[in-house]
Amino acid sequence: NSCTDYTQFLDENGLQGTRIGVSRNYFGYNPYVDAHIEQAIEVLRQQGAIIIDPANIETKGQFSEAEYEVFLYEFKHNLNNYLFTTPKTVTSRTLADLIDYNDANKEKVMPYFAQENFTAAQAKGPLTDQAYVDALANSQRLARAEGIDATLEKYQLDAIVAPTGGPAWLTDWVNGDHYGGSSSSPAAIAGYPNITVPAGYVFGLPVGISFIGGAWQEPTLLRLAYAFEQATQYRQPPQFLKTLKFL
Repeated sequence: NSCTDYTQFLDENGLQGTRIGVSRNYFGYNPYVDAHIEQAIEVLRQQGAIIIDPANIETKGQFSEAEYEVFLYEFKHNLNNYLFTTPKTVTSRTLADLIDYNDANKEKVMPYFAQENFTAAQAKGPLTDQAYVDALANSQRLARAEGIDATLEKYQLDAIVAPTGGPAWLTDWVNGDHYGGSSSSPAAIAGYPNITVPAGYVFGLPVGISFIGGAWQEPTLLRLAYAFEQATQYRQPPQFLKTLKFL
C-alpha cells in the first residue's frame, strides 16, 4: 500500500463526485474559525463534492486518558532508546538523567515551566506492562473501528473534514499557552492520514481545514486537499510579526 511518488494523485478536479462528511462535534472552538470552515464547506460543494452534514466522529474525547497513558510509556521508552545511541560526549543517557539535569539547572532551563510530563513518564514501566497494552488497545479501538472507520462506513465517505483547530495562539510567558482545541487526535491515535490546508486567517493568525481518512487513504486525501487548495489559494507567505492587530 506504500507509494514512492504521491504527486501522481494531485488533481485540480479531484473533488468532483466525492462524498465528504463534516464532523460537527469539532466545531465551536472559535466563532471566527467556524465561519471560515463554513465558507470552506461551501467551496467543497461548489467544486462538486457531495456534503454529508453532520457526520461526526462519535468517539471524540473518549480516548484522551488512554492516549496520555500511551504517550507517557512510549515517550520514556523511545527517548531512552534514542539517548543510548548518542555519542558518549552526551552525558545525559536516560530520561532520568535529563530530569536530574533540569532540576539542577531549573533557573536556567525551566524559568517559565516545569517538567511534569517528564516525571510522569519516568514513573512508567516497560512496554510489556499490562497497563500500556490495555491503553494502546483502547486508544486504537476508539480512534479506528469505533471512530474514523465507523464514520466513514456509516456515511459511505471518501473523507471527513473538520476545523484543524482554534487560531494559533500568541506566545504568553505569564498565562501560558491558550490551546484552542483541535481535530488532530483521532487520526494521530489511529495512525491514519490527516491533511490540513489553509482555510483563511483570523486577525493574521492562520486557520486550517483538516481532511481525515482511513488507513492507507493518503492518495484520496491528497487529491481532495489539493483540489481545495487550487480552488481557494488561501495560503500566504509566513511572516514573523512582532504583534497582531485585533481591530
